[in-house]
Amino acid sequence: MSVKKRILKAALRKEAKRLRKARRARRARRSPLCRVLRLFGKLFALLAAAYAALFAVFFFDLDGKLLYYVVEPLLVRHYDRMERKNPLEMPYEMKSE
Repeated sequence: MSVKKRILKAALRKEAKRLRKARRARRARRSPLCRVLRLFGKLFALLAAAYAALFAVFFFDLDGKLLYYVVEPLLVRHYDRMERKNPLEMPYEMKSE
């Protein structure tokens, strides 16, 4: 590696270190109001994403499709396998007066 490249790399490392230090110092100087606003911004973004997801579920009727294609076949299979009394095999007795 040439001497120029080595000097340039060292200067870039030094500059990057200085920038990281300045960024940390700026973060430490932020006011409490700025921190609260950032928190509200993140909360708003999270709520907006949840709202978008719920709207997509509503718009495409994903809950109904889940019930129709997944839950109902499972319930049908479960209740079809269930043992039941056969009403035709029950004795039929008439009460005589």
